[in-house]
Amino acid sequence: MSSDPSQRGAAPAYDDAEKGVSEKVVVYPVDKKSSAFPVDEKNAVFVDEKKEVVPFQPPQVKRDPYALVKGAPKKKASKVVLFKLWYNMYRKLFTIAFSVNIIMFGFAVSGHWPYATMYAGAFAVANFNVSILVRNEIFGRLLYLIANTCFAKWAPLWWRLGCTSVLQHLGGIHTGCAISGIIWLTYKVVNTYRNLVNENNAILVVGLLTNVALIVTAVAAFPWVRNTHHNIFERNHRFVGWTALFLTWAFTIMGDLYHPDNKTWVPDGRHLVRQQDFWYVMCMTIWIALPWICTREVPVDIELPSPKVAVVRFRRGMQQGLLARISRSAVKEYHAFGIISEGPHAKYHYLICGVQGDFTRSLVNDPPRTLWTRELKFASISNTSPLYKRGIRICTGTGIGAALSTCIQSPNWYLIWIGSDQEKTFGPTISGLIHRHVEPERLLLWDSKARGGRPDTMKILKDVYKSWNAEVVFITSNYIGNSEMMEGCKEAGIPCFGTLWDFVSALFPLRTSGAPPRSSRTRVHCMLPTVIRSTTPRRHHRRRRSPRHQHRCPAPCPAALTLFRVVPPTTAPHRSARPSLFLS
Repeated sequence: MSSDPSQRGAAPAYDDAEKGVSEKVVVYPVDKKSSAFPVDEKNAVFVDEKKEVVPFQPPQVKRDPYALVKGAPKKKASKVVLFKLWYNMYRKLFTIAFSVNIIMFGFAVSGHWPYATMYAGAFAVANFNVSILVRNEIFGRLLYLIANTCFAKWAPLWWRLGCTSVLQHLGGIHTGCAISGIIWLTYKVVNTYRNLVNENNAILVVGLLTNVALIVTAVAAFPWVRNTHHNIFERNHRFVGWTALFLTWAFTIMGDLYHPDNKTWVPDGRHLVRQQDFWYVMCMTIWIALPWICTREVPVDIELPSPKVAVVRFRRGMQQGLLARISRSAVKEYHAFGIISEGPHAKYHYLICGVQGDFTRSLVNDPPRTLWTRELKFASISNTSPLYKRGIRICTGTGIGAALSTCIQSPNWYLIWIGSDQEKTFGPTISGLIHRHVEPERLLLWDSKARGGRPDTMKILKDVYKSWNAEVVFITSNYIGNSEMMEGCKEAGIPCFGTLWDFVSALFPLRTSGAPPRSSRTRVHCMLPTVIRSTTPRRHHRRRRSPRHQHRCPAPCPAALTLFRVVPPTTAPHRSARPSLFLS
């Protein structure tokens, strides 16, 4: 390198340059020597200043086309769509049943229909008879059988959709006729009180008790009671309802055997069987008793693939689209779950019970060897799948229990299952059923944990609906997911049926973003079986003084949700210590 100082010019003093007071800056040229190695101009350290410097571009990452874009504005459904979803077939059937009764009641009260005033008790028990009949498993299965046999695939789509909607919302008739029956019974008791001079006091007392019992039964079935106090609803609706049935028998027989004109009792059996209200009560009793005649205690095997889920295995196969009610007791706390089966001739059928309440938690903490169930299963909306040429069954989490049988037993249904680490959470039994019977071309499994979050369900549904040439979509999801998909499908003109969440939407609207208000936050308890032990410090948990090994922690303590280890079976002799095996 050249070092002739005369050619460079005088350099400033060191002190001036160091202090930064120099007014003249001299740039010394640098001689480039040829390197022994070839130089790549693209990777050269010294870039020609005349060339435009291109800013660094990070490599583009391939984005999942169905991934939900975070921060994207949520499209709100129109008021017309929201009203159609609110005023569904359930409320339409309720309006019809209730309006017809109110019109007849108006004629009776105004004096324009003396027959209805004279036989107000018959009108009451007739309404109760219809109300109980539409909730009867045998009658429901008969209606589904008629619809699937007579209208499968050939009828117009609007007619088949109407059949499905009516069958799903028969509860509207149940509610409308039950409330109407209470109104007619109240009218009967009031007329009895008005004619107290000629009536017997015992009839009036029994009538009042019957009326009170039926009102308590109806109040116990209010949506907010079912949602917040399910055990109270079930016990009162069942046992007070049975009490009301016996009182109805007494009120009907006493009213038919007592003659107000003579103020005497005439125990005439022939006269009694000629009364219409007697036969209404007789049929009502039969509809109530039939399901309990089919109740049996059966052996079960329980698989515990994870602390979140219990897979209950029963003997014999089932057709698709059925629900099973199970309980630890013969008459108390029955809970309904979707049935998974390979067909009527299969060896087993399964129920997926997600840990949510006391009953499902007890299946994990203390797996039973037997359970009570009704041998005659009742049909769900999936049972109408034979009506359609092709359809889509989308579900989230434990909703796979109500959806899988349809896709296993019918090659015309496409399965979309959204969950988190499904194979690990639900175990090899459920995963094996899916991979053995559902072909890859009609299966979409979305693992939120592996794919980084929730999918854009409406984009998936629209694409699959078009490519699969489907006629209808059946949805089984939680309240938020069900609402989003129902609103999206209605906006897009896709026929759909979802889970009935009327008791949540009416009084307990859930927030779709952000944390809930402090006043509405609930305390979440985690109750873990013996085979699960916490690896967190003791200060995070308080041990309850209970026979069962339980932990309580305030939500959202992460220790109760993530930091657990499974104890080997050899160190935990309890029956629930074998989480991946069937318990015999």
